[in-house]
Amino acid sequence: MAYYLKLYTATLVAFFAIDMVWLGLVARTFYRKYLGFLLASSPNWIAAVIFYLLFILGILVFVVLPGLKDDSLSTTLLRAALFGLVTYATYDLTNLATVRDWPLLVTVVDLIWGTVLSMAVGWAGVLAGRWLS
Repeated sequence: MAYYLKLYTATLVAFFAIDMVWLGLVARTFYRKYLGFLLASSPNWIAAVIFYLLFILGILVFVVLPGLKDDSLSTTLLRAALFGLVTYATYDLTNLATVRDWPLLVTVVDLIWGTVLSMAVGWAGVLAGRWLS
C-alpha cells in the first residue's frame, strides 16, 4: 500500500507542476480572452482539488499501473493520450453542446492540452513507479 501512495503522490506532484505552468503562464490570458464572460472571480478550490485527486486516480488505474505491468512506454503513452483525450472531451464537448457561445477554439486547445498533459503525466508516473520499485 505504501508503494501505491508514494506512486499516487509522485504522479499528483507531476500533474500539478505541469498543469500549473500551463494555467499560470500559457492559458491564463487565453481562457480570459475566450471565456472571460463565464469565469468566476476566483476558482472553486474544493472542486479543483477533487478534480485533481480523481484525475490522478484515473491516470494511475488506466495508464500508469498497466504501463508498469506491460513495461511498454509506447503503450503507456497511447493509453495516456486516449485517457486525456476522452476525459477532456467529456468536459469540452459537453460545454460545446450545451453552453451558449462556447468557443470551438477553446475545445480544440483543451483537447490537445488534455492529451499532451496526460501523456507527460503518464510518462512521469511510470518513471516514478520504476524508481520506487
